[in-house]
Amino acid sequence: MLLSLLIFIPLLSALLIALLPESQAERFRWIALGVTLVEVVLAGLLAAGFDTTRSDYQWLEQADWITLPLGNLGVASIDYLVGVDGMNLPLVVLSAVVMLVGVVSSWHMTQRLKAYYALYLLLTGTIMGCFVALDFFLFFLFFEFMLLPMYFLIGLWGGPRREYASIKFFLYTLAGSLLILLVMIGLYLSAMDPVSTAVLAGFVTDASEVTPEVVRIVQGHMQNGQLNPAQIVHTFDMRYLADGANYLPDAFLNPAAEPIVLGLPARMLAFWAIFIGFAIKLPIVPLHTWLPDAHVEAPTPVSVVLAGVLLKIGGYGFLRIAWSFFPDGAAQYAPLLAGLGAVSIVYGGLNALAQYDLKKMIAYSSVSHMGFVLLGVASLTAEGVNGAIYQMVSHGVLSAMLFLLTGVVYDRTHDRRIDSYRGLIEPMPRYAVLTAIAFFGSLGLPGFSGFVGELFTLMGSFQSVWLPGWITAVSVLGIGLAAAYFLWTMQRMFFGRFWSRHETTTTDAHHILTDLTTREQLLLIPLALLSLVLGLYPNLIFNVTNSTVGQWILRFTVE
Repeated sequence: MLLSLLIFIPLLSALLIALLPESQAERFRWIALGVTLVEVVLAGLLAAGFDTTRSDYQWLEQADWITLPLGNLGVASIDYLVGVDGMNLPLVVLSAVVMLVGVVSSWHMTQRLKAYYALYLLLTGTIMGCFVALDFFLFFLFFEFMLLPMYFLIGLWGGPRREYASIKFFLYTLAGSLLILLVMIGLYLSAMDPVSTAVLAGFVTDASEVTPEVVRIVQGHMQNGQLNPAQIVHTFDMRYLADGANYLPDAFLNPAAEPIVLGLPARMLAFWAIFIGFAIKLPIVPLHTWLPDAHVEAPTPVSVVLAGVLLKIGGYGFLRIAWSFFPDGAAQYAPLLAGLGAVSIVYGGLNALAQYDLKKMIAYSSVSHMGFVLLGVASLTAEGVNGAIYQMVSHGVLSAMLFLLTGVVYDRTHDRRIDSYRGLIEPMPRYAVLTAIAFFGSLGLPGFSGFVGELFTLMGSFQSVWLPGWITAVSVLGIGLAAAYFLWTMQRMFFGRFWSRHETTTTDAHHILTDLTTREQLLLIPLALLSLVLGLYPNLIFNVTNSTVGQWILRFTVE
Protein backbone atom coordinates (compact mmCIF):
# COMPACT_ATOMS: atom_id res chain seq x y z
CA MET A 1 0.00 0.00 0.00
CA LEU A 2 2.93 2.34 -0.60
CA LEU A 3 1.01 4.45 -3.10
CA SER A 4 -1.94 4.93 -0.77
CA LEU A 5 0.44 5.90 2.01
CA LEU A 6 2.04 8.48 -0.29
CA ILE A 7 -1.37 10.06 -0.85
CA PHE A 8 -3.10 9.77 2.50
CA ILE A 9 -0.31 10.42 5.00
CA PRO A 10 -0.05 14.09 3.86
CA LEU A 11 -3.84 14.45 3.64
CA LEU A 12 -4.42 13.07 7.15
CA SER A 13 -1.54 15.16 8.49
CA ALA A 14 -3.13 18.27 6.98
CA LEU A 15 -6.34 17.38 8.82
CA LEU A 16 -4.36 16.85 12.04
CA ILE A 17 -2.77 20.30 11.78
CA ALA A 18 -6.18 21.83 11.08
CA LEU A 19 -7.54 20.27 14.29
CA LEU A 20 -4.61 21.28 16.52
CA PRO A 21 -4.89 24.57 18.43
CA GLU A 22 -2.90 27.62 17.38
CA SER A 23 -0.83 27.29 20.56
CA GLN A 24 0.89 24.29 18.94
CA ALA A 25 2.21 26.43 16.10
CA GLU A 26 5.84 25.41 16.56
CA ARG A 27 4.91 21.76 16.03
CA PHE A 28 3.38 22.41 12.63
CA ARG A 29 6.80 22.79 11.02
CA TRP A 30 8.02 19.53 12.48
CA ILE A 31 4.89 17.65 11.45
CA ALA A 32 5.30 18.88 7.88
CA LEU A 33 9.01 18.05 7.90
CA GLY A 34 8.36 14.56 9.26
CA VAL A 35 5.64 13.88 6.70
CA THR A 36 7.75 14.98 3.73
CA LEU A 37 10.69 12.93 5.01
CA VAL A 38 8.39 9.90 5.13
CA GLU A 39 7.29 10.72 1.57
CA VAL A 40 10.92 10.66 0.41
CA VAL A 41 11.46 7.29 2.12
CA LEU A 42 8.30 5.82 0.57
CA ALA A 43 9.26 7.12 -2.88
CA GLY A 44 12.72 5.60 -2.39
CA LEU A 45 11.15 2.24 -1.54
CA LEU A 46 9.05 2.44 -4.70
CA ALA A 47 12.13 3.14 -6.79
CA ALA A 48 14.17 0.40 -5.09
CA GLY A 49 11.46 -2.22 -5.67
CA PHE A 50 10.66 -1.16 -9.25
CA ASP A 51 11.34 -3.76 -11.97
CA THR A 52 12.92 -1.78 -14.81
CA THR A 53 12.49 -4.66 -17.30
CA ARG A 54 8.70 -4.44 -17.16
CA SER A 55 6.63 -1.98 -19.19
CA ASP A 56 3.34 -2.54 -17.35
CA TYR A 57 1.99 -0.97 -14.17
CA GLN A 58 3.51 -1.97 -10.84
CA TRP A 59 2.43 -1.49 -7.21
CA LEU A 60 -1.18 -1.57 -8.42
CA GLU A 61 -3.93 -0.93 -5.88
CA GLN A 62 -7.55 -1.23 -6.95
CA ALA A 63 -10.80 -1.06 -5.02
CA ASP A 64 -14.38 -0.58 -6.16
CA TRP A 65 -15.47 2.95 -5.25
CA ILE A 66 -18.73 3.75 -7.05
CA THR A 67 -20.89 1.24 -8.95
CA LEU A 68 -24.27 2.43 -10.15
CA PRO A 69 -26.59 0.40 -12.46
CA LEU A 70 -28.31 2.75 -14.94
CA GLY A 71 -30.63 0.34 -16.77
CA ASN A 72 -30.20 0.45 -20.55
CA LEU A 73 -27.47 3.07 -20.11
CA GLY A 74 -25.23 0.39 -18.67
CA VAL A 75 -23.37 0.46 -15.36
CA ALA A 76 -21.39 3.43 -14.06
CA SER A 77 -18.12 2.34 -12.47
CA ILE A 78 -15.46 4.43 -10.73
CA ASP A 79 -12.53 2.73 -9.02
CA TYR A 80 -9.85 3.76 -6.61
CA LEU A 81 -7.03 2.73 -8.91
CA VAL A 82 -3.38 3.74 -8.49
CA GLY A 83 -0.13 2.39 -9.91
CA VAL A 84 3.27 3.36 -11.26
CA ASP A 85 5.26 2.61 -14.38
CA GLY A 86 8.29 4.12 -16.05
CA MET A 87 6.44 7.30 -16.95
CA ASN A 88 5.29 8.43 -13.53
CA LEU A 89 7.78 6.85 -11.09
CA PRO A 90 10.53 9.46 -11.77
CA LEU A 91 7.96 12.23 -11.23
CA VAL A 92 6.76 10.68 -7.96
CA VAL A 93 10.34 10.63 -6.65
CA LEU A 94 10.90 14.18 -7.88
CA SER A 95 7.72 15.36 -6.13
CA ALA A 96 8.79 13.83 -2.83
CA VAL A 97 12.19 15.54 -3.00
CA VAL A 98 10.84 18.95 -4.03
CA MET A 99 8.09 18.93 -1.39
CA LEU A 100 10.73 18.22 1.28
CA VAL A 101 12.84 21.10 -0.04
CA GLY A 102 9.77 23.34 0.09
CA VAL A 103 9.15 22.54 3.76
CA VAL A 104 12.74 23.26 4.77
CA SER A 105 12.70 26.53 2.81
CA SER A 106 9.48 27.48 4.65
CA TRP A 107 11.22 27.41 8.03
CA HIS A 108 11.33 31.21 8.25
CA MET A 109 7.54 31.52 7.85
CA THR A 110 5.98 33.25 10.86
CA GLN A 111 2.42 34.17 9.84
CA ARG A 112 -0.62 31.87 9.93
CA LEU A 113 1.50 28.73 10.32
CA LYS A 114 -1.50 26.49 10.92
CA ALA A 115 -3.16 27.40 7.64
CA TYR A 116 0.13 27.43 5.72
CA TYR A 117 1.28 23.93 6.66
CA ALA A 118 -2.21 22.42 6.43
CA LEU A 119 -2.53 23.76 2.88
CA TYR A 120 1.02 22.68 2.03
CA LEU A 121 0.38 19.09 3.11
CA LEU A 122 -2.96 19.08 1.28
CA LEU A 123 -1.06 20.13 -1.84
CA THR A 124 1.50 17.37 -1.24
CA GLY A 125 -1.14 14.65 -1.09
CA THR A 126 -3.03 15.86 -4.15
CA ILE A 127 0.15 16.10 -6.21
CA MET A 128 1.03 12.51 -5.35
CA GLY A 129 -2.52 11.44 -6.15
CA CYS A 130 -2.32 13.13 -9.56
CA PHE A 131 0.84 11.29 -10.54
CA VAL A 132 -0.24 7.79 -9.44
CA ALA A 133 -3.99 7.81 -10.27
CA LEU A 134 -4.93 5.44 -13.10
CA ASP A 135 -8.66 6.15 -12.95
CA PHE A 136 -9.42 9.32 -14.95
CA PHE A 137 -12.09 10.46 -12.48
CA LEU A 138 -9.67 10.01 -9.56
CA PHE A 139 -6.97 11.88 -11.49
CA PHE A 140 -9.35 14.74 -12.18
CA LEU A 141 -10.37 14.88 -8.52
CA PHE A 142 -6.76 15.33 -7.41
CA PHE A 143 -6.06 17.70 -10.33
CA GLU A 144 -8.91 19.99 -9.24
CA PHE A 145 -8.07 19.82 -5.54
CA MET A 146 -4.57 21.15 -6.27
CA LEU A 147 -6.14 24.47 -7.25
CA LEU A 148 -7.41 25.16 -3.75
CA PRO A 149 -4.19 25.05 -1.71
CA MET A 150 -2.10 26.73 -4.41
CA TYR A 151 -4.64 29.55 -4.75
CA PHE A 152 -4.47 30.30 -1.04
CA LEU A 153 -0.71 29.80 -0.74
CA ILE A 154 -0.17 32.51 -3.37
CA GLY A 155 -3.08 34.72 -2.33
CA LEU A 156 -2.32 34.83 1.41
CA TRP A 157 1.47 34.63 1.61
CA GLY A 158 2.47 36.23 -1.70
CA GLY A 159 3.74 39.67 -2.70
CA PRO A 160 1.97 43.01 -3.20
CA ARG A 161 -0.05 41.81 -6.23
CA ARG A 162 -0.79 38.38 -4.78
CA GLU A 163 -4.58 38.63 -5.19
CA TYR A 164 -4.25 39.35 -8.91
CA ALA A 165 -1.70 36.57 -9.42
CA SER A 166 -3.65 33.97 -7.45
CA ILE A 167 -6.96 34.58 -9.19
CA LYS A 168 -5.28 34.63 -12.60
CA PHE A 169 -3.66 31.27 -11.81
CA PHE A 170 -7.00 29.93 -10.59
CA LEU A 171 -9.02 31.08 -13.60
CA TYR A 172 -6.50 29.85 -16.17
CA THR A 173 -6.23 26.43 -14.57
CA LEU A 174 -9.98 26.19 -14.00
CA ALA A 175 -10.63 26.93 -17.68
CA GLY A 176 -8.27 24.11 -18.62
CA SER A 177 -9.95 21.81 -16.12
CA LEU A 178 -13.36 22.41 -17.67
CA LEU A 179 -12.06 21.35 -21.08
CA ILE A 180 -10.55 18.22 -19.54
CA LEU A 181 -13.84 17.50 -17.76
CA LEU A 182 -15.83 17.65 -21.00
CA VAL A 183 -13.50 15.20 -22.71
CA MET A 184 -13.47 12.93 -19.65
CA ILE A 185 -17.26 12.64 -19.76
CA GLY A 186 -17.18 11.91 -23.49
CA LEU A 187 -14.56 9.19 -23.02
CA TYR A 188 -16.51 7.60 -20.18
CA LEU A 189 -19.69 7.40 -22.25
CA SER A 190 -17.75 5.97 -25.20
CA ALA A 191 -15.77 3.14 -23.59
CA MET A 192 -16.36 0.01 -21.54
CA ASP A 193 -14.48 -1.98 -18.94
CA PRO A 194 -14.04 -5.38 -20.65
CA VAL A 195 -13.20 -7.20 -17.41
CA SER A 196 -16.23 -6.03 -15.40
CA THR A 197 -18.44 -6.42 -18.47
CA ALA A 198 -17.25 -10.01 -18.90
CA VAL A 199 -18.31 -10.78 -15.32
CA LEU A 200 -21.66 -8.96 -15.55
CA ALA A 201 -22.50 -10.53 -18.93
CA GLY A 202 -21.75 -14.02 -17.62
CA PHE A 203 -18.65 -14.86 -19.67
CA VAL A 204 -16.85 -15.63 -16.40
CA THR A 205 -17.92 -15.78 -12.77
CA ASP A 206 -15.06 -13.75 -11.32
CA ALA A 207 -12.65 -11.08 -12.57
CA SER A 208 -9.70 -13.32 -11.71
CA GLU A 209 -10.83 -15.70 -14.48
CA VAL A 210 -10.61 -13.07 -17.20
CA THR A 211 -7.86 -13.80 -19.72
CA PRO A 212 -6.78 -11.83 -22.81
CA GLU A 213 -8.83 -14.27 -24.89
CA VAL A 214 -11.96 -13.51 -22.83
CA VAL A 215 -11.32 -9.80 -23.25
CA ARG A 216 -11.14 -10.20 -27.04
CA ILE A 217 -14.40 -12.19 -27.03
CA VAL A 218 -16.17 -9.48 -25.01
CA GLN A 219 -14.81 -6.78 -27.30
CA GLY A 220 -15.99 -8.72 -30.35
CA HIS A 221 -19.48 -9.16 -28.94
CA MET A 222 -19.63 -5.47 -28.13
CA GLN A 223 -18.53 -4.41 -31.62
CA ASN A 224 -21.12 -6.75 -33.17
CA GLY A 225 -23.94 -5.43 -30.99
CA GLN A 226 -24.36 -8.77 -29.21
CA LEU A 227 -24.07 -7.37 -25.68
CA ASN A 228 -27.08 -6.29 -23.66
CA PRO A 229 -26.61 -2.50 -23.11
CA ALA A 230 -27.57 -2.95 -19.46
CA GLN A 231 -24.56 -5.27 -19.02
CA ILE A 232 -21.96 -2.86 -20.42
CA VAL A 233 -19.85 -1.37 -17.65
CA HIS A 234 -18.63 2.13 -18.51
CA THR A 235 -15.29 3.08 -17.04
CA PHE A 236 -12.76 5.82 -16.30
CA ASP A 237 -9.92 3.28 -16.14
CA MET A 238 -7.03 4.78 -18.12
CA ARG A 239 -5.79 1.33 -19.15
CA TYR A 240 -9.04 0.66 -21.01
CA LEU A 241 -9.55 4.19 -22.34
CA ALA A 242 -6.20 3.88 -24.13
CA ASP A 243 -7.39 0.79 -26.06
CA GLY A 244 -9.53 1.62 -29.11
CA ALA A 245 -11.07 -1.86 -29.05
CA ASN A 246 -13.00 -0.93 -25.88
CA TYR A 247 -15.00 1.85 -27.54
CA LEU A 248 -18.67 1.25 -28.34
CA PRO A 249 -19.36 1.11 -32.11
CA ASP A 250 -21.86 4.00 -32.05
CA ALA A 251 -19.96 6.03 -29.44
CA PHE A 252 -19.19 9.71 -29.97
CA LEU A 253 -15.42 9.22 -29.53
CA ASN A 254 -15.04 5.81 -31.17
CA PRO A 255 -11.77 5.90 -33.20
CA ALA A 256 -13.57 4.22 -36.10
CA ALA A 257 -16.44 6.74 -36.12
CA GLU A 258 -16.20 10.13 -37.78
CA PRO A 259 -18.86 12.49 -36.38
CA ILE A 260 -18.09 16.10 -37.32
CA VAL A 261 -18.33 18.88 -34.72
CA LEU A 262 -17.49 22.51 -35.55
CA GLY A 263 -15.85 21.36 -38.77
CA LEU A 264 -13.53 18.84 -37.08
CA PRO A 265 -13.90 15.12 -36.38
CA ALA A 266 -15.11 14.71 -32.80
CA ARG A 267 -11.94 12.95 -31.67
CA MET A 268 -9.73 15.70 -33.08
CA LEU A 269 -11.81 18.33 -31.29
CA ALA A 270 -11.56 16.32 -28.07
CA PHE A 271 -7.80 16.01 -28.52
CA TRP A 272 -7.37 19.76 -28.86
CA ALA A 273 -9.59 20.40 -25.85
CA ILE A 274 -7.59 18.10 -23.62
CA PHE A 275 -4.31 19.37 -25.08
CA ILE A 276 -5.25 22.96 -24.20
CA GLY A 277 -6.22 21.86 -20.71
CA PHE A 278 -2.77 20.45 -20.03
CA ALA A 279 -0.93 23.08 -22.12
CA ILE A 280 -2.18 25.72 -19.67
CA LYS A 281 -0.63 23.75 -16.83
CA LEU A 282 2.74 23.14 -18.52
CA PRO A 283 2.47 26.04 -19.78
CA ILE A 284 2.84 26.50 -23.53
CA VAL A 285 2.82 29.83 -25.40
CA PRO A 286 0.34 31.59 -25.70
CA LEU A 287 -1.29 30.04 -22.60
CA HIS A 288 1.63 30.91 -20.32
CA THR A 289 0.87 34.41 -19.09
CA TRP A 290 -0.31 33.30 -15.63
CA LEU A 291 3.09 31.76 -14.81
CA PRO A 292 5.36 34.86 -14.52
CA ASP A 293 2.75 36.64 -12.39
CA ALA A 294 2.30 33.63 -10.12
CA HIS A 295 6.05 33.17 -9.67
CA VAL A 296 6.77 36.84 -8.98
CA GLU A 297 4.09 37.10 -6.29
CA ALA A 298 4.42 33.63 -4.72
CA PRO A 299 6.66 33.16 -1.67
CA THR A 300 9.89 31.30 -2.39
CA PRO A 301 8.74 27.83 -1.15
CA VAL A 302 5.58 28.04 -3.26
CA SER A 303 7.60 29.07 -6.33
CA VAL A 304 9.84 26.05 -5.71
CA VAL A 305 6.84 23.70 -5.69
CA LEU A 306 5.12 25.44 -8.61
CA ALA A 307 8.14 25.24 -10.92
CA GLY A 308 9.56 22.01 -9.55
CA VAL A 309 6.41 19.88 -9.59
CA LEU A 310 3.13 21.48 -10.67
CA LEU A 311 4.25 22.34 -14.20
CA LYS A 312 5.20 18.69 -14.71
CA ILE A 313 1.58 17.62 -14.34
CA GLY A 314 0.95 19.27 -17.70
CA GLY A 315 3.68 17.23 -19.39
CA TYR A 316 2.57 14.08 -17.63
CA GLY A 317 -1.01 14.73 -18.78
CA PHE A 318 0.22 14.87 -22.38
CA LEU A 319 1.83 11.46 -22.07
CA ARG A 320 -0.67 9.59 -19.92
CA ILE A 321 -3.92 11.06 -21.23
CA ALA A 322 -3.84 13.28 -24.35
CA TRP A 323 -1.38 11.24 -26.44
CA SER A 324 -2.44 7.86 -25.00
CA PHE A 325 -6.19 8.30 -25.53
CA PHE A 326 -5.92 10.14 -28.85
CA PRO A 327 -2.87 8.74 -30.68
CA ASP A 328 -4.57 9.57 -33.98
CA GLY A 329 -4.74 13.26 -33.04
CA ALA A 330 -1.18 13.30 -31.71
CA ALA A 331 0.13 11.79 -34.94
CA GLN A 332 -1.96 13.97 -37.26
CA TYR A 333 -0.98 17.23 -35.57
CA ALA A 334 2.60 16.30 -34.60
CA PRO A 335 4.25 19.08 -36.70
CA LEU A 336 1.91 21.75 -35.32
CA LEU A 337 2.43 20.54 -31.74
CA ALA A 338 6.19 20.44 -32.13
CA GLY A 339 6.03 23.90 -33.69
CA LEU A 340 4.23 25.18 -30.59
CA GLY A 341 7.02 23.66 -28.53
CA ALA A 342 9.65 25.44 -30.63
CA VAL A 343 7.77 28.75 -30.30
CA SER A 344 7.68 28.32 -26.52
CA ILE A 345 11.41 27.59 -26.45
CA VAL A 346 12.36 30.69 -28.41
CA TYR A 347 9.69 33.06 -27.07
CA GLY A 348 10.41 32.09 -23.46
CA GLY A 349 14.13 32.58 -24.04
CA LEU A 350 13.70 36.02 -25.63
CA ASN A 351 11.46 37.16 -22.78
CA ALA A 352 13.91 35.85 -20.18
CA LEU A 353 16.67 37.84 -21.88
CA ALA A 354 14.65 41.05 -21.50
CA GLN A 355 13.91 40.73 -17.76
CA TYR A 356 15.36 42.73 -14.90
CA ASP A 357 13.47 40.84 -12.19
CA LEU A 358 15.44 37.69 -11.36
CA LYS A 359 12.32 35.69 -10.50
CA LYS A 360 10.54 36.68 -13.69
CA MET A 361 13.62 35.73 -15.72
CA ILE A 362 13.58 32.25 -14.19
CA ALA A 363 9.82 32.00 -14.80
CA TYR A 364 10.28 32.71 -18.52
CA SER A 365 13.19 30.27 -18.63
CA SER A 366 10.72 27.66 -17.34
CA VAL A 367 8.41 28.41 -20.25
CA SER A 368 11.37 27.84 -22.59
CA HIS A 369 12.46 24.60 -20.91
CA MET A 370 8.92 23.21 -20.88
CA GLY A 371 8.84 23.83 -24.63
CA PHE A 372 11.48 21.09 -24.90
CA VAL A 373 9.06 18.73 -23.12
CA LEU A 374 6.35 19.33 -25.74
CA LEU A 375 8.91 19.00 -28.53
CA GLY A 376 10.07 15.63 -27.21
CA VAL A 377 6.56 14.28 -26.70
CA ALA A 378 5.43 15.49 -30.14
CA SER A 379 8.37 13.74 -31.83
CA LEU A 380 6.74 10.35 -31.11
CA THR A 381 10.19 8.75 -30.86
CA ALA A 382 11.70 6.79 -27.98
CA GLU A 383 14.57 9.28 -27.70
CA GLY A 384 12.26 12.27 -27.66
CA VAL A 385 9.80 10.91 -25.12
CA ASN A 386 12.55 9.59 -22.82
CA GLY A 387 14.19 12.99 -23.15
CA ALA A 388 10.93 14.77 -22.30
CA ILE A 389 10.50 12.80 -19.06
CA TYR A 390 14.17 13.36 -18.23
CA GLN A 391 13.79 17.08 -18.96
CA MET A 392 10.88 17.29 -16.53
CA VAL A 393 12.94 15.71 -13.75
CA SER A 394 16.00 17.83 -14.56
CA HIS A 395 14.01 21.04 -14.68
CA GLY A 396 12.29 20.14 -11.42
CA VAL A 397 15.67 19.92 -9.66
CA LEU A 398 17.27 22.97 -11.30
CA SER A 399 14.25 25.28 -11.13
CA ALA A 400 13.82 24.50 -7.44
CA MET A 401 17.46 25.43 -6.96
CA LEU A 402 17.10 28.64 -8.99
CA PHE A 403 14.10 29.89 -7.02
CA LEU A 404 15.82 29.07 -3.73
CA LEU A 405 18.82 31.12 -4.86
CA THR A 406 16.52 34.01 -5.76
CA GLY A 407 14.98 33.76 -2.31
CA VAL A 408 18.41 34.14 -0.68
CA VAL A 409 18.99 37.71 -1.91
CA TYR A 410 15.32 38.61 -1.56
CA ASP A 411 15.29 37.56 2.10
CA ARG A 412 18.25 39.86 2.75
CA THR A 413 17.26 42.95 0.75
CA HIS A 414 13.62 42.44 -0.43
CA ASP A 415 14.83 43.27 -3.92
CA ARG A 416 15.03 40.86 -6.87
CA ARG A 417 16.21 43.32 -9.53
CA ILE A 418 19.29 42.07 -11.33
CA ASP A 419 20.66 45.60 -11.74
CA SER A 420 20.56 46.19 -7.96
CA TYR A 421 23.73 44.16 -7.41
CA ARG A 422 27.32 44.02 -8.65
CA GLY A 423 30.26 41.91 -7.58
CA LEU A 424 28.33 39.60 -5.25
CA ILE A 425 31.10 37.04 -5.53
CA GLU A 426 33.08 39.11 -3.00
CA PRO A 427 30.68 39.06 0.01
CA MET A 428 28.87 35.84 -1.00
CA PRO A 429 31.39 33.41 -2.57
CA ARG A 430 29.47 30.21 -1.71
CA TYR A 431 26.28 31.76 -3.05
CA ALA A 432 28.10 32.72 -6.27
CA VAL A 433 29.44 29.19 -6.78
CA LEU A 434 26.05 27.52 -6.31
CA THR A 435 24.36 30.10 -8.54
CA ALA A 436 26.95 29.40 -11.24
CA ILE A 437 26.22 25.65 -10.94
CA ALA A 438 22.46 26.26 -11.26
CA PHE A 439 22.93 28.61 -14.22
CA PHE A 440 25.31 26.32 -16.09
CA GLY A 441 23.12 23.31 -15.39
CA SER A 442 20.04 25.12 -16.68
CA LEU A 443 21.70 26.39 -19.85
CA GLY A 444 22.70 22.83 -20.76
CA LEU A 445 26.39 22.54 -19.88
CA PRO A 446 27.59 18.93 -20.51
CA GLY A 447 27.94 17.07 -17.24
CA PHE A 448 24.72 18.44 -15.79
CA SER A 449 21.19 17.09 -16.14
CA GLY A 450 19.98 20.00 -18.29
CA PHE A 451 22.27 18.95 -21.13
CA VAL A 452 20.98 15.37 -21.29
CA GLY A 453 17.30 16.35 -21.35
CA GLU A 454 17.71 18.89 -24.14
CA LEU A 455 20.03 16.64 -26.14
CA PHE A 456 17.60 13.73 -26.22
CA THR A 457 14.55 15.84 -27.05
CA LEU A 458 16.46 17.42 -29.95
CA MET A 459 17.74 14.01 -31.10
CA GLY A 460 14.21 12.64 -31.01
CA SER A 461 12.73 15.56 -32.94
CA PHE A 462 15.54 15.53 -35.53
CA GLN A 463 15.07 11.86 -36.45
CA SER A 464 11.27 11.86 -36.14
CA VAL A 465 9.47 10.89 -39.34
CA TRP A 466 6.60 13.10 -38.23
CA LEU A 467 8.50 16.39 -37.99
CA PRO A 468 10.27 18.64 -40.50
CA GLY A 469 13.92 19.38 -39.72
CA TRP A 470 13.46 23.15 -39.41
CA ILE A 471 11.56 22.70 -36.12
CA THR A 472 14.65 21.16 -34.54
CA ALA A 473 16.85 23.91 -36.00
CA VAL A 474 14.63 26.63 -34.51
CA SER A 475 14.53 24.84 -31.15
CA VAL A 476 18.32 24.80 -30.92
CA LEU A 477 18.15 28.60 -30.68
CA GLY A 478 16.71 28.11 -27.20
CA ILE A 479 20.04 26.76 -25.95
CA GLY A 480 21.87 29.82 -27.24
CA LEU A 481 19.30 32.13 -25.67
CA ALA A 482 19.60 30.28 -22.35
CA ALA A 483 23.36 30.81 -22.42
CA ALA A 484 22.78 34.51 -23.14
CA TYR A 485 20.35 35.30 -20.34
CA PHE A 486 22.02 33.15 -17.68
CA LEU A 487 25.57 34.31 -18.44
CA TRP A 488 24.48 37.95 -18.75
CA THR A 489 22.78 37.70 -15.37
CA MET A 490 25.89 36.08 -13.91
CA GLN A 491 28.07 38.87 -15.28
CA ARG A 492 25.83 41.69 -14.05
CA MET A 493 25.27 40.35 -10.54
CA PHE A 494 28.52 38.66 -9.58
CA PHE A 495 31.44 40.16 -11.53
CA GLY A 496 33.17 43.52 -11.15
CA ARG A 497 33.55 45.70 -8.10
CA PHE A 498 31.08 45.04 -5.30
CA TRP A 499 28.09 47.38 -5.19
CA SER A 500 24.54 47.21 -3.88
CA ARG A 501 21.67 49.62 -4.39
CA HIS A 502 20.44 49.25 -0.82
CA GLU A 503 23.17 50.84 1.29
CA THR A 504 25.26 53.95 0.87
CA THR A 505 28.43 52.36 2.26
CA THR A 506 30.17 49.14 1.34
CA THR A 507 30.39 48.18 5.01
CA ASP A 508 26.62 48.36 5.44
CA ALA A 509 26.03 46.31 2.28
CA HIS A 510 28.47 43.65 3.47
CA HIS A 511 26.53 43.47 6.71
CA ILE A 512 23.26 42.81 4.87
CA LEU A 513 24.48 40.61 2.01
CA THR A 514 25.93 37.79 4.09
CA ASP A 515 26.82 34.44 2.58
CA LEU A 516 24.68 31.31 2.74
CA THR A 517 23.51 30.06 6.12
CA THR A 518 23.79 26.40 7.09
CA ARG A 519 20.11 25.82 6.32
CA GLU A 520 20.45 27.38 2.89
CA GLN A 521 23.49 25.25 2.12
CA LEU A 522 21.64 22.11 3.22
CA LEU A 523 18.96 22.96 0.69
CA LEU A 524 21.13 23.97 -2.25
CA ILE A 525 24.14 21.65 -2.16
CA PRO A 526 22.11 18.39 -2.42
CA LEU A 527 20.17 19.81 -5.39
CA ALA A 528 23.43 20.80 -7.11
CA LEU A 529 24.87 17.32 -6.51
CA LEU A 530 21.67 15.69 -7.75
CA SER A 531 21.84 17.64 -11.02
CA LEU A 532 25.46 16.59 -11.43
CA VAL A 533 24.75 12.92 -10.64
CA LEU A 534 21.84 12.82 -13.10
CA GLY A 535 24.00 14.51 -15.72
CA LEU A 536 26.82 11.99 -15.33
CA TYR A 537 24.59 8.92 -14.88
CA PRO A 538 21.44 9.59 -16.95
CA ASN A 539 20.60 5.88 -16.88
CA LEU A 540 19.29 6.44 -13.37
CA ILE A 541 16.25 7.85 -15.20
CA PHE A 542 16.46 6.14 -18.58
CA ASN A 543 16.61 2.63 -17.10
CA VAL A 544 13.28 3.35 -15.42
CA THR A 545 11.53 4.99 -18.37
CA ASN A 546 12.83 3.06 -21.38
CA SER A 547 10.71 -0.12 -21.21
CA THR A 548 7.47 1.77 -20.65
CA VAL A 549 8.24 4.35 -23.34
CA GLY A 550 9.21 1.63 -25.82
CA GLN A 551 5.84 -0.05 -25.36
CA TRP A 552 4.00 3.28 -25.43
CA ILE A 553 5.57 4.29 -28.76
CA LEU A 554 4.14 1.21 -30.49
CA ARG A 555 0.68 2.80 -30.68
CA PHE A 556 2.00 5.37 -33.18
CA THR A 557 2.46 3.98 -36.67
CA VAL A 558 3.34 5.78 -39.87
CA GLU A 559 0.49 5.63 -42.34
